[in-house]
Amino acid sequence: MRAAWFESFGTANDVLEVGVLDTPVAGPGEVLVRMRTSGVNPSDVKKRAGSFPNLLDTGRVIPNSDGAGTIEAVGDGVDETRIGERVWVYQAQFARRFGTAAEYLSIDASRAPRLPDAASFEVGACLGIPVMTAHRAIFADGNVKGQSILITGGAGRVGYYAIQWASQAGATVIATASNDADRAACEGAGAQRVVNHRDANVATAILAANGGEPVDRIVDVEFGANLPIAVEVLKVGGVIATYSSTQVPEPKLPFFAMMYKDITIRLIIVYAMPEAAKQLAIADIEKALETDSLQHRIAETLPLDDIARSNEIVEKGSIRGAVVLTID
Repeated sequence: MRAAWFESFGTANDVLEVGVLDTPVAGPGEVLVRMRTSGVNPSDVKKRAGSFPNLLDTGRVIPNSDGAGTIEAVGDGVDETRIGERVWVYQAQFARRFGTAAEYLSIDASRAPRLPDAASFEVGACLGIPVMTAHRAIFADGNVKGQSILITGGAGRVGYYAIQWASQAGATVIATASNDADRAACEGAGAQRVVNHRDANVATAILAANGGEPVDRIVDVEFGANLPIAVEVLKVGGVIATYSSTQVPEPKLPFFAMMYKDITIRLIIVYAMPEAAKQLAIADIEKALETDSLQHRIAETLPLDDIARSNEIVEKGSIRGAVVLTID
């Protein structure tokens, strides 16, 4: 099969290769998926750059955790009626070496949910990390109907879906964005208010957007950098659900300020989500795809041969939508 891989850490152009590797087979409990698309997420390019130093200890890595394709074979214990089923794949390159940037992938059957016919393979490659992370951030701490939720970086990969999950569930959504295009994207996704996070008095603006009241919850793209403002605008008993802290990777906590507000911090990564939460997200995603109730933004679609370029695009951070590789 054709595949992309890396055998050392470094820049995309230096270490990513595309060539021919052995085609895998479906083991017990697994399905063999003929991949049609592969999603490129920030975590994928960070792994290639060396964020997990032990990743290559047992050999080369085929990158990328998300993707979509069709089941061509099943292993022992998997219903043969799944052969021919369109699926989306998540968690493919976690605690295992071989991800979705290849013509074929063998993976646990539970990590390949059904992809409704209404959804394209390109959309299928967007679902794992961005949509499941957003779902967990919104729903992990109970019903959000009638609540106010601040979503920082609302035009980003996760924030864009978080706005949709929250607004469709009956929450009042306040998003942050720094330019007109991002503001329009947030509003189009369902945000009732959009605040410029670069304003000098952003906390005041957030409170004003919520009628002068603190917000019930926050979904945060930059936990460490945004923490002082988060504590100021969050109500007593509120929740900060966060999935990234790139600017301040080891934040200092204002313990007493947080304690007196009884604040809950929820840290989110798809890989560590409880299995029940994964299955709930998968069920809601399937419903949303069948009813076409989620909007998707695919910024770049490139062939597998251009995987190095796809990594560079993601690393620059200048786009808001997904980057998808097509695998013919």
